[in-house]
Amino acid sequence: MKTISENASFQGKQGVYSHASTSCHCDMTFALFLPEEAERGPVPLLWFLSGLTCTHENAMTKAGAQAWAAEHGIAVVFPDTSPRGEDVANDEAYDLGQGAGFYVNATQDPWQPNFQMWSYIADELPALLAENFALDMDRQAICGHSMGGHGALTLAMNLDGRFKSVSAFAPIANPSDSDWGRKQLTAYLGADTATWAKHDATLLMADKGFDGPVLIDQGADDQFLDLLKPEALAAAIAKRRQNAIFRMHPGYDHSYFFISTFMEDHIAFHADALYAD
Repeated sequence: MKTISENASFQGKQGVYSHASTSCHCDMTFALFLPEEAERGPVPLLWFLSGLTCTHENAMTKAGAQAWAAEHGIAVVFPDTSPRGEDVANDEAYDLGQGAGFYVNATQDPWQPNFQMWSYIADELPALLAENFALDMDRQAICGHSMGGHGALTLAMNLDGRFKSVSAFAPIANPSDSDWGRKQLTAYLGADTATWAKHDATLLMADKGFDGPVLIDQGADDQFLDLLKPEALAAAIAKRRQNAIFRMHPGYDHSYFFISTFMEDHIAFHADALYAD
């Protein structure tokens, strides 16, 4: 692991690091905020998964997470959204290829050799973090935006017992029934829609739900609302009677202005779950 940068932030430390990934077969970069408490012992960890076109840097610099994470003594990791490099497959469209990993393990060419983002987020990066930083890996929560909201919800519902809580900003909620989903899941996983089910938050909510609290925030003026399909996820939450809060915010769009407005709420929500024991 290489240190790219480390900066003091809210009495803690904001770092950026890179490493050779065995899952994605390329160098991967991630950012990690450690609160001051990490100097004295392991702290809880919140994952923030970003959306289409983003790197580790977008949420790190725009979401305003560090101030609230420092207040609650929580670390926040910001992974990249895909493998990258000259030898990594890509596409001319912004919503496929580099910057658009969709948090799945690709089984189709040309994506299969590198696009193993599920394994990277679920297995490889947690092990690397546990080995190198003062983190309490028994107290984890997960959050994400758009494509990252899709990833956060699907990882939380599939990895039983891993996360104490899950939240999302404007998640791609029903990709099996959306142009933000069908295209990418077909490219990465193939045309058999049965293989898509574990990567669809609405289908997972209907099938099994999440053993913990859920928070979803959605802007009512989101320019991508028809692609996100929040109403499908809301209906599945209601039918399951899931322990969840679903909020629709008039006037807010899909941007980091929206995310930063409600980031304090999300970190406080996760802090309640992470410190419940």
